[in-house]
Amino acid sequence: MSVLTIPTAEVFEPLLAPSRYKGTRGGRGSGKSHHFAGQMVEEHLAIRGNLSVCIREVQKSLKQSAKRLIENKLREYNLGQADGFRVYDNVIATPGDGLIAFNGMQDHTAESIKSLEGFRNAWTEEAQTISEHSLNLLRPTIRAPGSSLWFSWNRRRKTDAVEKLFAPGTPEGKNVVVANWNHNPWFPPELEQERLRDLQHNPEQYDHIWEGDFAKVSAGAYFAKDLIAAKREGRIGRVSRDPLMTVRAIWDIGGTGAKADACAIWIVQWVGKEIIVLDYYEAVGQPLSAHVRWLRSKGYEDALCILPHDGAQHDTVHDATYEGSLKAAGFDVKVIPNQGTGAAKQRVEAARRLFPRVWFNEVTTEAGREALGHYHEKLDPTRQIGLGPEHDWSSHGADAFGLGCIAYEEPRRKADTTERRVVTTTGAANLDWMAS
Repeated sequence: MSVLTIPTAEVFEPLLAPSRYKGTRGGRGSGKSHHFAGQMVEEHLAIRGNLSVCIREVQKSLKQSAKRLIENKLREYNLGQADGFRVYDNVIATPGDGLIAFNGMQDHTAESIKSLEGFRNAWTEEAQTISEHSLNLLRPTIRAPGSSLWFSWNRRRKTDAVEKLFAPGTPEGKNVVVANWNHNPWFPPELEQERLRDLQHNPEQYDHIWEGDFAKVSAGAYFAKDLIAAKREGRIGRVSRDPLMTVRAIWDIGGTGAKADACAIWIVQWVGKEIIVLDYYEAVGQPLSAHVRWLRSKGYEDALCILPHDGAQHDTVHDATYEGSLKAAGFDVKVIPNQGTGAAKQRVEAARRLFPRVWFNEVTTEAGREALGHYHEKLDPTRQIGLGPEHDWSSHGADAFGLGCIAYEEPRRKADTTERRVVTTTGAANLDWMAS
């Protein structure tokens, strides 16, 4: 009887133990996919008649699937027809009438997913793209005795469905490991050359690509370099509120209803020549009263509300304006006039000009900085020319930030610039104001 020896990097050894959910996340070159491809072959060699499926959210062709990688593993392990493995166009047959199939979840409905009942393993590649809907279809379908769901991914956003699935404090039965390039004992010199190149020439993307960090900035984002500079210069840390200076709440107005645009609010102070960003808020489909409650709950009931020009327009249903409603709630309000054609680009340029003055409170502005890091140019797919800022989930926070920069005026009171308002994240700043 022959014995197959499959080398396993130390970082992946915990995934060899039985578990309902197995996950590995990290950056490029870590060997995540290679590990699960090898483990898939091992499972089918050990369990005759085993049924498995390799999944992506969208799979337009098998070239986008794990099929080629698994075929390479079979060749690496010298396994073929004599051992019960047969490679077909769409599937791989395994010993004892077993099968490895390859599916895209977007092709499935509540009815079609039933075809996977009886499958024992489901490996989701590029799991950062899997939707909540697809997970809700897949999880109860893979329910054979001893069945297991595997996920491999590069982190993208904290709100991704796979991040929620493996979040701390979620039910037991989940085993996840973090694997990056430095955990791979077979990391090739060609990839090391690429890694060092990104470290030098693509620093804004390096941590996401190679170190498994969330995507803080997107390629081509308007403020990518500005955010990297703010981090490098220590302008993202812990900041405190100046009790003598005006608090400003800068808005991008959303709407009510599940499909409405988000409402975004930045809380800032202008102190000397510095712009101190204290907080960020975003909500979708909530009424104005919900936004007001948040302001009051955080101690911003005395904030000067700065609104875009549509803040003075009457609501089509309630015949009221944001300006009038906020004044009735006790806030001072300033409406910025319509900037006309090119207003979005004007806000971008104003923000870029003032970014070197901006200091962020790290914890409370994370979601807003994520939006700034994603906000990017829309491109004509044919001519590859810029069409202005892309309107997506990030544009609301970015528009409000840019509006604040349009509205910026240097305070007349001379500030004491000898006292820093920012400490490093390892320090212990006075954050009593945040508890209000």
